[in-house]
Amino acid sequence: MAEGSDPVGEAVARALASVEESFFAASGPGGQNVNKVATAVQLRLNVYALRLQPQVFARLKTAVGSRMTAAGEIVLTARRFRTQEANRADARERLAGLIRGAFDAPAPRAKSRLNRIGKEARIKEKKTRGTIKANRGKIEW
Repeated sequence: MAEGSDPVGEAVARALASVEESFFAASGPGGQNVNKVATAVQLRLNVYALRLQPQVFARLKTAVGSRMTAAGEIVLTARRFRTQEANRADARERLAGLIRGAFDAPAPRAKSRLNRIGKEARIKEKKTRGTIKANRGKIEW
């Protein structure tokens, strides 16, 4: 990549350029219009064509979940609005948001530190709990 380039913006631009759209009749609001006009949109994107880094690809795969097919295609459906243009923009924005989110690495977890008093309290609680559990069971008279 060139110096000073934006990998997130480039990935989003590649995704939006290579996405396949298909329109179909949606359910929901729209009255009789909903039965006649194909307002819902379905986006299909081949993830492998984006050439993402492995860790970014893994986060994207986790984010999209069941919306990714076995062939590596992300399938997004948008039918929230009554117009085809609004649904198309909504689907494209959701796709761009998923890709941007995949580039955000999670913050590393900081190990919790426990002082001596906290450790002793924890052990005491475990002993108490163990005693309670040990006293359960059959009672011998």
